[in-house]
Formats: sequence, structure tokens, C-alpha cells
Amino acid sequence: MTIPSRSKMEANVVVLGADNVGKSALIVRFLTRRFIGEYGDIESVYNHNVTVAGRKVAFNIWEHAHAQNRLNQNSAKEKQIQWANGFVLVYSICDRASFNVVQQQIQFIKSMKDYPGTDKAPIIIVGNKRDLCHQRTVSSEEGRLLALATDCQFCEISAAETYHGVLLVFHGLVDRIKESKILVRRTAGIKSIIRSLSSVFTRI
Repeated sequence: MTIPSRSKMEANVVVLGADNVGKSALIVRFLTRRFIGEYGDIESVYNHNVTVAGRKVAFNIWEHAHAQNRLNQNSAKEKQIQWANGFVLVYSICDRASFNVVQQQIQFIKSMKDYPGTDKAPIIIVGNKRDLCHQRTVSSEEGRLLALATDCQFCEISAAETYHGVLLVFHGLVDRIKESKILVRRTAGIKSIIRSLSSVFTRI
């Protein structure tokens, strides 16, 4: 007997964060296993197919260029957020201002996305540049507390030093996206049952 393979899952991921926190380095490390340290401030979209826990996943990764003079021009970001079903928010552990940006972005995402019955948007907070601990201005505990307070997942990594940590970020996000899709389907099913019951009682 042949067991049918599970259908491919699509993960639309937006990567957000302040400038110079390592967003591009993180993405390229995930896509190619290689670390490249220098990038310009450009907006990019990447496509990548991988297998996560035996299931094929098609990643569509949209990197948002965060320029200071565009902070209040949110229309492009709104479009990204509505498109995405998962988010990676990156800050540098050496830059407290970038940590503050992530806090603002979490609130913006949660105000834009409608997850029925919950505010559990699939978000992973990433503290990058762990290899520069001697320059640290944001503690690991602050990152964990922010994640706990906002119902997000938290990882502290060095995209420069290790591929494994980066892999855990994107694989962990896939798990949260799957949980979110299951919740949406369950909520839709419950709403359908309620509508059917309402229709029956209306006719009685």
C-alpha cells in the first residue's frame, strides 16, 4: 500500500527589523548556508523549497528595507503584513534602538492581522549578532520577556557563526504557521456549525 505524500505547504514570511541588524545575512545564510556580511538597504523577495519534518515547504521570503525616513509611511508594510502568514523580527543585541523597533513592529502586526479567537500571530523574535557579546546592550532575558509578553517565539543567534541557529528560526516559524492554519480552519468550522444551527432555529 502506498502512503500518499503530504501536500506542499506554502510559507509567506516577512522579515522585518531596523537597518544593519543582519536581516539579509540571516536570509542568505538560510538559503545558501553561506554568510555574507555586507548588504545594501534594498527590499528583496526570495523563494526557497525545503523539507521540514518530512513535509515539503515552499518559502516565499519578503525582506522589508527599514529606512528611518519611511517609518511613518506604512502602506507598503501593511500590504506585506496582509500577504504574510509568518514573521521574523530581527534586532541586534548590540543596538538597543533596534530592539525598540521590534517592539513597535510586533504591535503593528497584531493590529493589522486578524487571527480568529486569538492574537497569536506567528512571530519569531530574533536577537542577532550573538558573536558580539562583548558589545551587548540588550540582554537575553529582555528578549525572552518580550516574547513571553507578546506571545511570540524567541531565538538568540549569530548568523555570522552558525547555520544551525538560523535553521531553527525558520523551522520554528513553520511550526507556528501550521498551528495558526489549524486554528483558522477550526474556527471556520465552528462558525459554519453556528450558522447552520441558527438557520435551523430561525425556521422553527
